[in-house]
Amino acid sequence: MPPPTPFTPALLVVDLQRDFCPPSGTLPVPDARSTITPINTLLTLPFHLKLATKDWHPTNHISFASNHPSSPPPFTSSTTITHPSDPSRSYTSTLWPVHCVQYTPGAELVEGLDVEKLHDVVYKGTDPRVEMYSAFCDPFHWDGGEGGGVSDSGLAGRLKERGVTDVYIAGLAMDYCVKATAEDAVRFGFRVWVVREGTRAVGGVEGARKAEAEMKEAGVKCVDLDLEEVGWVRSLRVE
Repeated sequence: MPPPTPFTPALLVVDLQRDFCPPSGTLPVPDARSTITPINTLLTLPFHLKLATKDWHPTNHISFASNHPSSPPPFTSSTTITHPSDPSRSYTSTLWPVHCVQYTPGAELVEGLDVEKLHDVVYKGTDPRVEMYSAFCDPFHWDGGEGGGVSDSGLAGRLKERGVTDVYIAGLAMDYCVKATAEDAVRFGFRVWVVREGTRAVGGVEGARKAEAEMKEAGVKCVDLDLEEVGWVRSLRVE
């Protein structure tokens, strides 16, 4: 099957950072380092734009369990996040160990990633008041409330300015930031492809299975590295 028309693909490498990679990361995703080779393969392909994202949290970020009274246990605890200017708008979010703090080694892209092939890095999670799994924006952007969201990376506008039609996504973690980024990309009007070999889930195999089902429901397609959807990119003329 030929690629859709028009077809101008971009690659997003989501949060492939040291703190998400065992054995030393503070929030390790199982088997995360196995994604490096497939992602480097993707980076050799002639995508119109190749971007990495970084979780880039201030020390007082609301997602850190240690920033809440009595330091509740991470992973199993949650908090209610309220819109800073509209207390009627809120959502519940998981609390995590401290991770990807700005300018710390754990926030750096993992060693082994071919960073020279990236065009740029997009920073997310910079506002301490909201959780922002998506590389595009925080969840308040979509709740219909007056005033919109709190934090926006500008990624959607950047992709549209470059004429991107299709967004290919890999990185960490499949059941959180990859999933949120993919679903937001669909909402912003892009065709979206998550490459299975290039992502792993916090919840392991079961987390990946559930995330893939939920993404499919949202209009995201999960594909394998050797299938035709990636082959469309391989066949593009290098300019």
